[in-house]
Amino acid sequence: MSLPAATVLARAAEGEGAQAFALLAELSETLAISLDLRTTLPEALNRIVDYMAAEAASLFLFDPVENVLECKVCVGPVDLSGLKLSPEQGIVGLALVQNAVQIVADAQNDDRVHRRVDAETGFITRSLLAAPLATANGPIGVIELFNKRGGQPFDTVDAGILRLLAAPAALAINNARMARELLEQQRLKREFDLARRLQKALLPRRRRAGFPLLAVNLPAHEISGDFYDYFEMPDGRIGFVVGDVSGKGLDAALLMTRAASLLRWAGKDDLAPSEWLRRANEELCQTTHDGRFVCALVGYYERSTRVVRLAGAGFPPVLFHMGNTYRELPSDGPPLGIVPGISFGEAAVALGDGSLYCFSDGVIDVRSGASRLGHAGVRSLIERYAGSPPESRLRSIVQELRYLKLVDDTTILLLEEPRVHPPEVYLRQTFAAEPERLRGVRANLRLALDRAGTPPQLRDRLVLAVDEGCCNIIRHAYRDGTGDITVSVRRDGDMLEFELRDAAPPVDPDCVRPRDLDECRPGGLGLNIIDTVMDGWCLQPRPGGIGNVLRMWKRCPLPQEEDQ
Repeated sequence: MSLPAATVLARAAEGEGAQAFALLAELSETLAISLDLRTTLPEALNRIVDYMAAEAASLFLFDPVENVLECKVCVGPVDLSGLKLSPEQGIVGLALVQNAVQIVADAQNDDRVHRRVDAETGFITRSLLAAPLATANGPIGVIELFNKRGGQPFDTVDAGILRLLAAPAALAINNARMARELLEQQRLKREFDLARRLQKALLPRRRRAGFPLLAVNLPAHEISGDFYDYFEMPDGRIGFVVGDVSGKGLDAALLMTRAASLLRWAGKDDLAPSEWLRRANEELCQTTHDGRFVCALVGYYERSTRVVRLAGAGFPPVLFHMGNTYRELPSDGPPLGIVPGISFGEAAVALGDGSLYCFSDGVIDVRSGASRLGHAGVRSLIERYAGSPPESRLRSIVQELRYLKLVDDTTILLLEEPRVHPPEVYLRQTFAAEPERLRGVRANLRLALDRAGTPPQLRDRLVLAVDEGCCNIIRHAYRDGTGDITVSVRRDGDMLEFELRDAAPPVDPDCVRPRDLDECRPGGLGLNIIDTVMDGWCLQPRPGGIGNVLRMWKRCPLPQEEDQ
């Protein structure tokens, strides 16, 4: 049994172990400032051997993955470097398992001693002393000393000193490991950042001015295994691809990059969709290993006839929606990269005024509580926003998915011919013109502006401006009277439009002007705020001689795809 550390320190302080104190201080300083343990640990072990007057020593580190103790540093006539022991073997294993110093006075007659090394090397072990390299998370290895040079066995004082000397070594090893882990994490982060930028560069830029294809990709983790692409053919057709790579992490990202490039170039060869997939499958079967595969959907859209021809490989069914009807187009083939020599079927659909939704299984797998969104949930989402223009429809669907729980990468590609859509109304609320009602109105305004894709900072300024307009109606238009206010928010393209209607006595618009800010008096800044926040505003009396309409507008482009 070793002496308590406090006892050893007390003796050292009285002069009995002053050299141990000095050695402990030097070891602590040397090991604390060095992360190159390949140099400092052998030096430290040599100094411990000299001080303890031992014939040999070894330092074992525990590998929890392989469940072995491996000799990393060795001092003495026999080189044990690389020797591996299980935690159940010898005094070293006992010190690790019990996390306590072990003393063996007569190694030749002690059953706990592992004698294979002596038998193989000819070294004769007479006495042993082993101390665990203890950390807050348990022992990480063991320092073992062999035979005192004077012939006497190790005693409890030796045990106490070795226990103290093992402490800075354990701390240094632990620090070095954490430093290596940190460097490894930084290296992985750099690789992930590079892969993420590469993936983003592969996604096509959003087209505007009536382009019929829109898509959005939401990674569930740092790197997405989903991808999409679209490109124009020389004859005017539009080729498109949606894919989903099995697995996660960097390997999946690299396969995604290869699959996306392969499918793009095969599609540009003007192959029929079924042949397009067949060629990609042959190539991926030769180059894809470890059981990975790619689910994909490819096709062409001919705008002159509004006909889509497509083929799928293990991809979720494509959903065609027109009016109140839905039609599913399932994939007619297994995922790519598994079985060579197979063929794929094709399907054709007349798009007309309908909408074609292609979505990866991440959409279906979105969790709503304990249940999956499923195909029915996807249809419900589409139904809810069917009346919105394609861009705001996709944005609204994505916002709802984000409110739920994404468990996989999520990609949606929408094919739909542009149509003339009326301005989209996000809020229409009538409330009593009372100050205490404004809190709820402000909350509803924020929600409406969030749905309209307004950046948070602009949203809050717009809410303030509308709130000032409502306050002016309550204070100045109604004065001491009562009535209602109707507030509405709508988007017309890139323009957000706000309207406040009241039933107060008509106000002369020429009398409503922002105040001179050089005047030093409190209040009266509502119109100045509106004037600053909005791009424009106007006040008009309502027809019939009752009420007023305050209209305000602010340009706010829809978020770009890369911002989503």
